[in-house]
Amino acid sequence: MNYWLMKSEPSVFGIADFARAPKRRTCWDGVRNYQVRNMLRDDFAIGDQAFFYHSSCEQPGIYGIVKVVRAGYPDPTAFDPTHDHFDPKSDPATPTWFMVDVELVRPLKQPITLERLKANAHKLSEMLILRRGNRLSITPVSAAQWKKTLALE
Repeated sequence: MNYWLMKSEPSVFGIADFARAPKRRTCWDGVRNYQVRNMLRDDFAIGDQAFFYHSSCEQPGIYGIVKVVRAGYPDPTAFDPTHDHFDPKSDPATPTWFMVDVELVRPLKQPITLERLKANAHKLSEMLILRRGNRLSITPVSAAQWKKTLALE
């Protein structure tokens, strides 16, 4: 099993939206970064788990745990000219952009804030969310980082 950290702005889609979604599931669409696209297409597998992270908000941090319920498949929003994520260069025959479906496992009892993660950086060495300038919406998390992060809850 792989572990991930998936960022979303709560003003766009937050932990409360997850809880209200049918079957507490959603697609993770709209990725337009090639490095993240490659992870979605090639590395995500059913059963993988991810931290659900609120970014660009007053209190950034991990707010829940999600699991992958559908592995990478072409992102149909890239082909829809009425959609915000439309990409006129993407061809359904050879899709450029991919997405996965994820399901909320549970919200955290209390968020693990970015501040708290930084205060424990000595335990979470190499966790990409703690690296200066990292702007990727999805990053891998090692099994050791996963366990140490959950212990902060």
